[in-house]
Amino acid sequence: MKIVFLGTAHPYRGGIASFNEMLARQLSDMGHDVEIITFTLQYPSFLFPGKTQYSDSPAPDDLVIDRMLNSIAPWSWLKTAGEIKRRRPDMLFVRYWSPYLAPALGSVCRMVRKAGIEVVALADNIIPHERHFYDNMLTRYFIGSADRFVCMSRQVEGELAMFDSGKPVSFAPHPIYSNYGEPIERVRACDLIGLDPSERYALFFGLIRDYKGLDDLLEAWAYYKESDGAKGKTLLVAGEFYADKSAYMQLIESLGISDSVVVHDRFIPDVMVAAYFCASDMIVQPYKTATQSGVTQIAYHFGTPMIVTPVGGLPEIVPDGRVGYVVGKDGLAEAMQRCFNADINAALRANIAVEKERFSWRRMAETVTGG
Repeated sequence: MKIVFLGTAHPYRGGIASFNEMLARQLSDMGHDVEIITFTLQYPSFLFPGKTQYSDSPAPDDLVIDRMLNSIAPWSWLKTAGEIKRRRPDMLFVRYWSPYLAPALGSVCRMVRKAGIEVVALADNIIPHERHFYDNMLTRYFIGSADRFVCMSRQVEGELAMFDSGKPVSFAPHPIYSNYGEPIERVRACDLIGLDPSERYALFFGLIRDYKGLDDLLEAWAYYKESDGAKGKTLLVAGEFYADKSAYMQLIESLGISDSVVVHDRFIPDVMVAAYFCASDMIVQPYKTATQSGVTQIAYHFGTPMIVTPVGGLPEIVPDGRVGYVVGKDGLAEAMQRCFNADINAALRANIAVEKERFSWRRMAETVTGG
């Protein structure tokens, strides 16, 4: 098939861009002709909460990526749709994750569909984690622009049915991120990011937004340190704040855990991801809402045990007691205590090596193409 991707890719950074590029490579490896059309402008700077939207890594030399779509410029939507129609793909594959992008993506898709080109949408979220009054209207507009959908969690599948129960929907779990290099030895990992290898680490990783529950984790950490009396253990928070950093730092201070919490307030580049996961005994995701998670799929790649809350599709990804633990916020402290136990940790890692086989890029590619 000839397939055109429409969504974020290099020079934009982050998990969605990495995912799109990896899926494009898988489809190419399977014999499909794949091109990517990405944004000239994704978010205006005043709407973007981080320091930069852009990657400082070189452009991939094995992918065709054209920058064309401006999310706030309707004339670019016309141009993009015209270019896609000119290329005459068998399929337009579009990635949807935010109502903000619905006007641009939905308009392009509608114009392309009129030319008889199938539009397949991979929906990360239907109901966003952070809500606005206009979300439903914009989401409905986008949903009406696609022929069929692929979802990575049963929750998103259910949310999609609330808007349109007649659209064909396929399910494929989020594949494992394997683009961050191979696992590295723990002492070297600690050295790369300035950590003491004699300490043991619980890791909170990724962009910091309020719905991800870092406040609950900090309170659980304070309880764990007080009740367990454990020395030599540190909570490592690694990621750029997209929320009010001062509120979290004040909470750390008020809980009296400043001496056992290390905060790396920055976007973690791809080349450093392995160091964080390989230095840590576990990854903790105390999310208040969720669909699927790219962070768990990085943890699977590096064999790092996971602690997640029972929200969204996270329990689908993390079998409780096998590769980690699914607990409410009141169970976070006990779950961390278990994961710090060397024997339990080793058993969880052995199970991860088996469980990870169900998260393949080929399965995702075959679902997208209807194979």
